[in-house]
Amino acid sequence: MNSRRARRIALWIRPTARGWSALSPTRLVRARQGLQTSGLGTSRATAGLTSAIAALGLFVCPTVFAASDQVQNPSAAERFAKPQADLVAREETYWRRTPLSVPADIVLEATGILPQPNGRLLVTTRHGEVWWIDGAYGDTPQPKFTRFAAGLHEPLGIIAAPPGGYYIAQRQEITRLVDTDGDGRADLFETVCKLPISGSYHEFAFGPILAPNGNLRITLNVAFGGATQAPAPWRGWMMEVTPDGQMTPVAAGLRSPCGFILTSRGDWFYAENQGEWVGSGRVTNLEPGDFAGHPASLAWSQLPGSTVKLRPDDIKDFEQPMPDVAKKLPGLKLPAVWFPHTILGISTSGIVEDLTGGKFGPFAGQFFVGDQGQSKVMRMTLEKVKGVWQGASYSFREGFDCGIIRLAFGEGGAMFAGETARGWGSVGPKQQGLERLQWTGRVPFEIQEIRAQPDGFVLQFTAPVDRASAENPASYSVAGFTYLYHKTYGSAPVNRLSCPLRKIVVAPDGRSVRLAGVCLREGYIHEIKASGVRAAGGGEPLLHATAYYTLNRIPDGDRIIPVDPNEAELCVAPVPPAANANTKKHPSKVPSDWSGDDGDKTILLGTLPGLKFDITELTARPGSHVRLVFRNADDMLHNFVLCAPGRGQAVGAAALALGLDGAAHNYVPETDDVLYHTALTLPGTTDTIFFTAPTTPGNYDFICSFPGHATSMKGVLRVEK
Repeated sequence: MNSRRARRIALWIRPTARGWSALSPTRLVRARQGLQTSGLGTSRATAGLTSAIAALGLFVCPTVFAASDQVQNPSAAERFAKPQADLVAREETYWRRTPLSVPADIVLEATGILPQPNGRLLVTTRHGEVWWIDGAYGDTPQPKFTRFAAGLHEPLGIIAAPPGGYYIAQRQEITRLVDTDGDGRADLFETVCKLPISGSYHEFAFGPILAPNGNLRITLNVAFGGATQAPAPWRGWMMEVTPDGQMTPVAAGLRSPCGFILTSRGDWFYAENQGEWVGSGRVTNLEPGDFAGHPASLAWSQLPGSTVKLRPDDIKDFEQPMPDVAKKLPGLKLPAVWFPHTILGISTSGIVEDLTGGKFGPFAGQFFVGDQGQSKVMRMTLEKVKGVWQGASYSFREGFDCGIIRLAFGEGGAMFAGETARGWGSVGPKQQGLERLQWTGRVPFEIQEIRAQPDGFVLQFTAPVDRASAENPASYSVAGFTYLYHKTYGSAPVNRLSCPLRKIVVAPDGRSVRLAGVCLREGYIHEIKASGVRAAGGGEPLLHATAYYTLNRIPDGDRIIPVDPNEAELCVAPVPPAANANTKKHPSKVPSDWSGDDGDKTILLGTLPGLKFDITELTARPGSHVRLVFRNADDMLHNFVLCAPGRGQAVGAAALALGLDGAAHNYVPETDDVLYHTALTLPGTTDTIFFTAPTTPGNYDFICSFPGHATSMKGVLRVEK
């Protein structure tokens, strides 16, 4: 305990390429007096704090402590695909969304939510404040905000501390906040454990969560944009911290572990974001010694106390399906549940378990996972087969005001969602927020749960099915796919293969259907569509007809179809057509009637960070020969698609609708609105096309048609004489 110190507040400031971030701590013993005990407003407190820092000889950027330093990105509001209005309206019938009003002078980018007795909430914000919120449960809530603490560095979680007060994870430490004099404001800020940081803006610390043994667990984000993504020890790890501040590594391979949870059964799971080495969003069970896939963390696997045996040299750019790599790389942990990118979110975040006993609806005991980019909540079920966790992901609720970071269940089964766009952008009209979600008491017709069988799956429904529709094979489709394990940012779905159904059995009570088929593959995600199934007694369709089951192990048991002796030959994933071949719309070879390789004009087009082309206005003469060189300098997949005038967004929407089949087509839909396109290019690669400009003058849209990119990654080709 001698290593621990109580302090009023500490600030960590360093200029970086992306703004101001964390460095070594500088103690400002009296700074809190300028923030809270003096009763000053935000602007005056900021001025006092700035003066205090200046007195220590530190340079302060005036915008660092501004009340609202949100990044004003003109494209952020339309950056991602919007949810369907009719679907959101139907979802609202069953789960009512209520945004809580926030005073104009409070920037409530909510990052942690702790429901408290007597209808109170304690909420942390990205700007380093902690707020008491009263009145969050009213039918027409008029919440009252009282600041409990300030001056923290991007806290991303809060829990009650058994010694009293509250534990918070900041970028640089775990802190215990205590109100020692009972005035409703924290006056003791006690360091529990220092966390190594280098100054990268991406070095987030998530949690803490109290473990059964009384210790705390946190997850540490990797850095971003530098020569290494783990410049400081234990970046990309789950860590356990004792009450006296001793830190022990638990598991490695984490990239951006925004959400993690200790389940009611005592198991740990964390949610991961798509990125380098991470093909899509996913949830993984973590046990001591596990490696979840991101190799940056292995830079510290040789340190004393490491539970992971893998070393950096063990990881190569495999460019193979992740389940195949796991078979030859002992220690690589496969996800329990995948969330297909752009279909079920793009930035998985907080996880909560429904322990409301049915107060939140028919999914008691299941899990809900937030998404920051698409501002939605997904649903997840889990089961353990042959000692391995696996399960399914489902759509649940869209239409939130902003990107969701945190979820928490409060009184009466109400779910609260803490939100921020954080400059990255998200679906929805706002940059911040706190919303309440409540079950209306009506039960939708849904796939309640999917469980694996020796020869297929059992689909449990929330209501009895119409037997005729449920027994019809045309009501279903099942297909397997997976993602590559490689250093490239994300992965398109690969090895997609249909799983033909051989038998369908509807339970006598109509509440479940067993599907038996062939071509199931361990380690693969299985897309299960039941779009033709209707509810009994009225023909109601499913609210959400598609789910994705991650089949890590095929269970033993009784089959309802025999093993097909030809299954090995039947179940070979077809090689997709050469999407990058020279075609009429992807003219990758110089036409024979051109006088030279360069044509009449060469256009060099590239990319910029933030989903942008580096040139948004191109020109060409009618009927001229154009050589277009598209270079992807970004860290994501991109393409160039030239469209008919005014049809760019329609093409983008059609590309999104391709779903999992889009990868085999470069996410370019079959439509006359598409004139020409490049291949889908990997980061750092180039594709060149040769085309004849339209003969009719006009403004021709061009977009990137990768799902979700078209709304901001766009431009115009002006064809003019």
